[in-house]
Amino acid sequence: MKKVGVALLGLGTVGGGTYRILVNNHDAIKKNDGVDIEIRHILEKDISKAEKLGADVSIVGTDINAVINDPDTKIVAEFFGGIEPAKTFLIKCLLAGKSIVTANKELFSKHWPELEAAAKNGKAGLYFEASCVGGVPIIRTLTQSMQGNNINSLYGIVNGTTNYILSKMSDEGLEYADVLKEAQRLGYAEANPSADVDGFDSMYKLSILSSLAFRTKVPINQIYREGISNITKDDIKFGKELGYTLKLLAISKKVDGKIEARVHPTFIKNDHPLASVKGSFNGVFINGDNVGDIMLYGKGAGDLPTGSAIVSDIVFAANQSKPQYTSFKNTNDVSDKGFSKNFICKYFLRLTVVDQAGVLSKISSILAKNKVSVNLMQQKNKEDKALLIFLVHKTHEKDLQKAISEIEKLSCVDSVDSIIRVEE
Repeated sequence: MKKVGVALLGLGTVGGGTYRILVNNHDAIKKNDGVDIEIRHILEKDISKAEKLGADVSIVGTDINAVINDPDTKIVAEFFGGIEPAKTFLIKCLLAGKSIVTANKELFSKHWPELEAAAKNGKAGLYFEASCVGGVPIIRTLTQSMQGNNINSLYGIVNGTTNYILSKMSDEGLEYADVLKEAQRLGYAEANPSADVDGFDSMYKLSILSSLAFRTKVPINQIYREGISNITKDDIKFGKELGYTLKLLAISKKVDGKIEARVHPTFIKNDHPLASVKGSFNGVFINGDNVGDIMLYGKGAGDLPTGSAIVSDIVFAANQSKPQYTSFKNTNDVSDKGFSKNFICKYFLRLTVVDQAGVLSKISSILAKNKVSVNLMQQKNKEDKALLIFLVHKTHEKDLQKAISEIEKLSCVDSVDSIIRVEE
């Protein structure tokens, strides 16, 4: 029976959940996987967290060197979040030959090359299943179940907070600000929600997932990012009338040999599998050239779902005779040539204009001049103004943005209220 010593860095939400799973499932893991996991160290300043969990306080401390210098501690699981001190601690552990397990998507997406270099130097493993989509096994699906495919595209609802907000807005006809307050009260959203609602969290995850999917490092600076804070209940209502559901999607595709990666609010058809992903749940929809479409769905956050992925990585790491690393050149210094930000998609446009003759003609003329073809147009009255809703055919992002910049200069256009991309 293989006995493996583990250190837990932090006992926050996920750290506490991981501790409970390791204790409660200890015997089952020992029987089913042949690994006797012993928690040898816990790094935590707040001793009361350990006491509430019933942990042995004699193994609780704040000195990372106690972990590094313990030859029987083979795996280190990190729950600090953020960049420091997590980065410094994990690199020290890796150089000391200790494999690490982490859910820290920001650290991993920004400093993956440094972590992997330290892992290779220390002949240690690097495991990060929990960094993306919580308890859903997306990382191992990409790395160990898709070898018979070239992946064409990946669409993901990878942030539970934004999906909860958009679902609530859609189901109850509420405005963004009201739902955000409720999400904060319920604990779905942080006091400062920017990481979620501005798309940073999804961007970090997309960087990791796209790199694995396309076997090419996709740094965060190659990802277009736009959040949901400007979305209104009218956008969702008008989209519904056209047969669409609004989601914050993390999208990556390989088109004409180039990778396009983007995070933004997106209208998808009501019958798309991702349209049914509600509340704080996550879903990832992948297309491979041989397997076709597959979808993974589940809880993307929380103590036990994410802890489940952490424990899975701990058991997986314990059973590896030799660590495996990325097969691609893992560096953030990549050429722009392999990426495209001038992507092609459909667009939903909503404008407030003066209600007078000739307005539609002027707007349509600008769109046509910039190679933007209108698929559908609706007009809705709004007091002495008019709302114009356009659904345009597939067009290049740069052509659309050029047209919008010209339309905004028209004296008859009060505002361009919404530009929402449409994927079908």
